[in-house]
Amino acid sequence: MADNTITVVGNLTRDPELRFTTGGRGVASFGIAVGRRYQVNGEWQEQTSYFNITAWGTLGENAAATLTKGSRVIVTGRLEQREYTNRDGDKRTAIEIVADELGPSLRWATAQVERTPRDGGGSGGSGGGGRTGGGGSQPEPFYAGDEEPF
Repeated sequence: MADNTITVVGNLTRDPELRFTTGGRGVASFGIAVGRRYQVNGEWQEQTSYFNITAWGTLGENAAATLTKGSRVIVTGRLEQREYTNRDGDKRTAIEIVADELGPSLRWATAQVERTPRDGGGSGGSGGGGRTGGGGSQPEPFYAGDEEPF
């Protein structure tokens, strides 16, 4: 079986939005912009790619409590494709990164690490608060239970 792991480094394009499943499991979603700079015929060119990130459980809760728009982060996870129907009834496909690990980039910043206590319930972290808002035009994922849809 092929391994489906990706690592990207970029800046958050919006604050993480934290939601909870009906079973109480946290899920945070946010976007990152990944820039690339290269030369063509001696002239510098820039290209930016945008990715949607989903972080489940304690990872998502910690991301929502810690990260803000503009933060430079390192994301390791896996690519997942999902289908949805937009408001006009058209079927669409989205590819997103489901994060396994998240961290601040320390290339141009410092960070202070604070351990969160483990709890047996698997939700951990901030306990239900967190940020909301933002918006954007991205479709909202629907998850029926406590688990990821894949």
